[in-house]
This record gives sequence, C-alpha cells and structure tokens, in this order.
Amino acid sequence: MYTTRSQQSRQRQQEKKQRQKRLRNWIVFNTVLVLSIVALGGYYWLHVKPQEVQQASTYPTEYPLDQATAPDSYGNDPVVDDNDHSNQPDEEAADPSRATTEADTEHLDQTATDSEAIDIPSKDSTSTDQAPEETTPESSTDKVEPPKSSSDSSESSNKELQPATRTEPSGQTVTLHFGGDVMFSGKVGEKLAKAGYDYPYQYVKDSFTSDDLTVVNLETPVTDSNTTAADKTYAFKSSPQALPHMADAGIDAVNLANNHILDQGITGLTDTIAQLDQSGIAYVGAGKNSARAYQPVYFDRKGIKIALLGFSRVIPETSWNAGKDQAGVATTYDSTAAEAAIREAKSKADLVVVVAHWGVERSDTLADHQSDLAHTFVDAGADLVIGGHPHVLQGLEQYKGKWIAYSTGNFIFTRSLVAKTWDTGVFEAKCTVNGDCSMQVIPYTAELGQPVPMPSDKAQAVLQRLQTLSNHIQFDIKGNAIANPAN
Repeated sequence: MYTTRSQQSRQRQQEKKQRQKRLRNWIVFNTVLVLSIVALGGYYWLHVKPQEVQQASTYPTEYPLDQATAPDSYGNDPVVDDNDHSNQPDEEAADPSRATTEADTEHLDQTATDSEAIDIPSKDSTSTDQAPEETTPESSTDKVEPPKSSSDSSESSNKELQPATRTEPSGQTVTLHFGGDVMFSGKVGEKLAKAGYDYPYQYVKDSFTSDDLTVVNLETPVTDSNTTAADKTYAFKSSPQALPHMADAGIDAVNLANNHILDQGITGLTDTIAQLDQSGIAYVGAGKNSARAYQPVYFDRKGIKIALLGFSRVIPETSWNAGKDQAGVATTYDSTAAEAAIREAKSKADLVVVVAHWGVERSDTLADHQSDLAHTFVDAGADLVIGGHPHVLQGLEQYKGKWIAYSTGNFIFTRSLVAKTWDTGVFEAKCTVNGDCSMQVIPYTAELGQPVPMPSDKAQAVLQRLQTLSNHIQFDIKGNAIANPAN
C-alpha cells in the first residue's frame, strides 16, 4: 500500500521535530556541563586557592619542602630479592611552621618545674660495668660505592683513616649506643612475622644489653587500632608484639618526636605509649600534652645521671604539635620550649642527651636548620646531640667540645634501591660525669628489618665517606671520631 502525500508530509515533520528535540537536549546538557565547570572553577579560585596560598605562606622558607612520596614498605616495584630493594622512597612530610605559643611555653616552664621527674631504674648491675662487645663483621658480596658528597669538604676530609687512636675520657664513664630509624610496618612486619620479632637484633643485642643506655627513633605507632590519620597518604602501623623483643634486646628508650608517630592518630599515639610502658621502654618527644612531650627522662647509671630529650623539626601539619591540653609531638619550629626543657635537664643531670628529627630525606647535605638547632641545643646545655630523619648517614661535628651526629640513617627499616640508604651504624658514646664524651661509629648495613655488620673494606669506605661529610673531623680505622680544628 502506498502512503499518501499528506502522510509522508506528516512523517517528515515528526522526524524533523525529533531531530530538533535531540538537538535541544544536547545543547541543554552541554550548557549545564559548561556552567558546572565554570562554577567549580570560580569556587576554586575564590575559596580554595586563597586558602592554599595562605597556608603555603606559613611554611618555613629555609629550604624546599619535602615532597610526600611512597615509603619503601608500600613500593609497587618488582621484588629484587628477599631484601626487597623497593624503588620507592620513604614518605616524608612537609614542614609546617608553627611556633609554640607564649601560653604553651609558660605552661611548659611551670610544669617542668612542678612535675615529678621521670627517673628510670639502672640496668642489671651484672652488665653495666662491661664494655660493649665489638661485633665481628660478616662477609658480604654486596659492593656499595660511597656516594659523592654535595657538601663542602675540609682538608682533613681527603686524608686516609688514621690508625686506631681512641682516647677514653678520664674517670668513670657510661657507654651509650644510638641507632637510627626503627619501624615494624609493611614488608618489615611481613619479614618479622616469619623470622620472629627478635630477628632485628641478632648482631646488636650483645652490645645493647651490656651498655648503660641504648636509644633509637621509633618511626611508627605501635597499635592494633585502625585509626589512620586523615592527613597521611602513607601511614605506618606496627604490631605490639615487637616491643617486648625490643626491650629484651637492650633498647632502653625511644624517641617519638617524628613525622610518623601520629600515623594512626591520637589513638595510635596513646596506644604506643601504653605498649611502651607495658614493655618497660622509656619514651621522649611526644605525650598526652606539651608538658609531657618536652619533658626530660632521667636515667641513673654508675652514679651518673643522664637526661634524655627528643624533638622534631619535621611534622606533616600543625595539628601534630603537642599543646597544653593536646596530645602530640615536641617540635622545634620555635625552639623556645625545647631550650627551656634542656636548661631544666641541665640543672638536674650530669649528662644531657638530645635526639632530634630534622633535615631533608635522602640528602647527606645539612639543611640550615640542622646546624642552627644543634648549636642552639648545645648552647642551652646539651652534651650530646643525635639526629635522624634523612634515612642516610650525615656528617659529624664537634661544637664547643660537644659531639653532634646529624643523621644516623635507617636501622630497622625497609630497603630501597637507593644505595646510600643501606649504610647505617651504631653510634657509641662514652661519657663522663662532667658531660665529656667520645664518639665512635660502627658501620652496619641496613638489610630488610635487620642491621648487619659490614666487612672491613666496606666499613672503611663508609667511614671515609663520613669523614668527607664531616667538618674538621677525622676517623680512625675503628670508627673513632677525632676532632681536628687545626685543619
């Protein structure tokens, strides 16, 4: 049957109307889309961008901010070997500039005076009189080329290592050991779940249990809670099973002033403190409020009273600062509170030790604030300053007769493809009642979750590199540091 001309006309009109309707719908949709994009862009430039600019203006300008990058334990690169040399660098936080308020400082001063001092009992008397056992390096097939330093080197930097020339301080001394960054998260946690939580201490336990004080930086919350901080892209969390083994290995105290201790929020921090208390491990650098965070902890060893304090110059955001009624970290963007705490410690102790978290990740060159703060600490009364956070070894300095070790590197940590992060050491100080100390660096390799002694040739290369990074400091073949101001 043939359609009439009038029917064909009506059909064409209907098709035309449908095309026009589809066109109108397309125009309306795209108009709404464009208007939405314009509205969102306007909101960003009017409301979000000004806040970013204002926030950025509060950051310190001494050096570029560290960029947040995936930590080794979260690396997605193929596994190279059992030590998992991940290619991802550790996450490091930006540096918010938050000065301690005057009210907080007054509160700190008052609390430091009125509160009961934290005194830790002496170690077992059967072990405190022994010199730490010297570890015999294992053989290794690894070949590590010492990285070239980007810092200026003095004439003494180019000299060969000296023969062993250690001079012990006169009189009664205490032996202190310091290790670098410690965590039991990610691939380290997986390793320890198989090898046992005593695995990290196989090569250091004898030294740590026979000394007078051992301190490391605990770069992780220790908790069973799942309360990941909202501001952290990469957050650590370690099992409470790790701490009793840490205590059994002779580690007496930990520094909590760092950029990972609040990775699981306030709950993670309070859980960590409770677990440390239960395991008999002292802590500094963080607490339930600013008074506790900045408070020194005291140890009586062989008639010498030691004060230990911890501070951080690296936190992700201002909310991590400990306050009058706020749990958090003892920070030093404004060093007023830290200086007051050091002065208090000096008035009560024979030997004042400061552990500091500072610097820039993967850099063996000092940031300006590191030397400035170290000198400020010594001027306030510190006898020994031990630094960390860059995940690499940095140089040593003797300032006004006091030793400063700027970075101890990783210790019990993940392992990356960045070779200079593998180098670490046990830093040994022998100190007198007058606060005079010697300094020795015993090189180790930071394997996955375990520091392992270096063979002699590799250890000598690390010491030579440390000498290059240090100003007017030489090392002998045993790792003893010798101040040489004449060069």
